[in-house]
Amino acid sequence: MRAGARILAAAEVLAEVIDRHRPTAMALADWGKAHRFAGSGDRNAIGGLVYDALRRRLSIAWTMDGETPLALALGAASKALALTPEEIAAACDGSQHAPEPLTATQIAALTRDFSEAPEHVRADVPEWVWPSFTRTFGDRAMEQGRKLAERAATDLRVNGLKGTQEKVLKALRDYRSEPTRLSPIGVRIPAASGPQRTPNLQAEAAYQAGWFEVQDEGSQIASLMAGAGPREQVLDLCAGAGGKTLAMASAMQNTGQIYAYDEDRLRLKPIFDRLKRAGARNVQVLRGGDRAALAALGDRFDLVLVDAPCTGTGVWRRRPEAKWKLRPDSLAVRQGEQDEVLAMAASHVKPGGRVVYVTCSLLAEENTASVERFLAAHPGFTVTPWADVWRARLGTEPPASADGRDDGLLLTPADHGTDGFYVAVLERPA
Repeated sequence: MRAGARILAAAEVLAEVIDRHRPTAMALADWGKAHRFAGSGDRNAIGGLVYDALRRRLSIAWTMDGETPLALALGAASKALALTPEEIAAACDGSQHAPEPLTATQIAALTRDFSEAPEHVRADVPEWVWPSFTRTFGDRAMEQGRKLAERAATDLRVNGLKGTQEKVLKALRDYRSEPTRLSPIGVRIPAASGPQRTPNLQAEAAYQAGWFEVQDEGSQIASLMAGAGPREQVLDLCAGAGGKTLAMASAMQNTGQIYAYDEDRLRLKPIFDRLKRAGARNVQVLRGGDRAALAALGDRFDLVLVDAPCTGTGVWRRRPEAKWKLRPDSLAVRQGEQDEVLAMAASHVKPGGRVVYVTCSLLAEENTASVERFLAAHPGFTVTPWADVWRARLGTEPPASADGRDDGLLLTPADHGTDGFYVAVLERPA
């Protein structure tokens, strides 16, 4: 497909996402099924263009002076398709499967300087979220937001039950694999640039053999800081698809016991195949939403991991459409859910045990504020300084937390090269 056809196709998909509120991955898949003539390279390029447009939707709309699907596709095409503004204009020639010729205003917008745009626009952060960003990051809020609008690398966690970092690096060397900077159990595949193909790592023999799982380095660090050890009793209270469950099973070397629970049984569905492929045998998956079975477990656990429901602001690089769907009332709902799940965790941790609270949010309202509410409601629990936990669990000197605090760790793309994650370790007195 020619560049103009790719731009027009991306606009069609963006219309499905923005106007009809369809999930991006589903809209892209359906477009591919309806246009069988498009090769894998074309589909990959169109997908990259769509996601780039969504990541930078606010700043592109400002420069293009419009938020139509075509305007967003045009504004993202320079980076996503590695085209000059002149090449973009030439691609829009009105021929079959190409946009109509651009107006003089549209051509000028392709090179418009947006340095005079409002700060939240330049950062590609929703206006109502911007005050929270500035409170947390101060004069670095712009940098944090812009990093969240870039493409993310693909991180892999080595499964210690079957593989080693060296074996995975060797198996994936054709993809320029490299060790992760902070996690000792990670491998990174650099993000594709322009229209480059994104590798299908799940088709690799090493993946099918269970040597690795796709897991962001920040999530790996959260799993490591939880500190699940051999022969411990562990409860993963919001297990979802099982990424952190699998990481803990590997760390525990199939000893002890992990109970995986989630309120939504559909979120648990992928965990069964993943456990089988990884060779994890110390995991008991509870029926989703069965609170009676959960309550029957009592307060027996050395570790309760709470990967809490949140707004997902830390993973905007991978789920950019969620950035623009987020509303203030969503934040209030999530805070209530966080309070509830932390209270549940407190009822299951044994004296001397720990609750590890994790979110993929950068908002203090869901991180430090939720921890503070929990501590106020549960006298006796204390926060362990995260840097001490890092040294004990990862065995290296820790980097600084992105918010400068020493109670909980805030990881960000700008500071650590990871997705945005928050981790706090809460100890119950013996």
